[in-house]
Amino acid sequence: MNELTQTIQLSGVSLHAGVETQVRLFPAAAGEGRYFVRVDLPDAPQIPARIDAVVSTTLSTELGQGEARVRTVEHLLATLAALGVSDARIEINGPELPLLDGSAVQWVEAIAAWDKTQPAPVAPLAQPITVHAGDAFVAAFPASRTRFTYGIDFELPAIGNQWHSWELDSQSFATEIAPARTFALAHQIEYLRAQGLIKGGSLENALVCGSEGWINPPLRFANEPARHKLLDLVGDLSLLGTIPVAHYLAYKASHHLHVQLAQKIRESQTPD
Repeated sequence: MNELTQTIQLSGVSLHAGVETQVRLFPAAAGEGRYFVRVDLPDAPQIPARIDAVVSTTLSTELGQGEARVRTVEHLLATLAALGVSDARIEINGPELPLLDGSAVQWVEAIAAWDKTQPAPVAPLAQPITVHAGDAFVAAFPASRTRFTYGIDFELPAIGNQWHSWELDSQSFATEIAPARTFALAHQIEYLRAQGLIKGGSLENALVCGSEGWINPPLRFANEPARHKLLDLVGDLSLLGTIPVAHYLAYKASHHLHVQLAQKIRESQTPD
């Protein structure tokens, strides 16, 4: 697998906590996996980037080990997975990763110097696996190559029904998926802030859509919201360590459904 070759550092405001945090990425030994280190806490506890460490999926994916927590991990983890980094020590001095510009493009740009080795073989999915809630679903189907297809459907005309499909590839990830920013609905912002969420959200780090259209255009892609949801899905599935070869299909899904699918995939891989 590709591995980090130098220390990388980025900082910025976190989406939900609204505080400035700094992240430093270091190479890790082969087989150590991807893991976070809360350097601001006593004894610098480690939190593995694994599916069994998920503690919350409320508007982001949050991991925990003991009392230590780290939130909004999906954009960085998607980047590491898509670019082939299987082992990384991720030090952070707070409870949540910085949102940066709302996309993963700055992570891609920061991780520019890598060993360009061929990725290790990944096992294919053996059988279809699906999870759903109402008309929302996420599924994985056996396939010869790894592909992600995501659909969303919103009443706001500026978003509406849109889809994006992408085959796992590090180069196209940098240009087609990583730049897609997180988005919010204008009529929900006051309620979410009253719930203690999105304290760090702004027009600089999120697209905001209202009944009259986008408040802070232009979009980077006509279907940028669907692409961003696909980015989130890749990040959540990366908690499996390696993403099995399959076609992943999601519609109106969420972090909660993404994680449920990953859990069912892990169960299917565990011998009886």
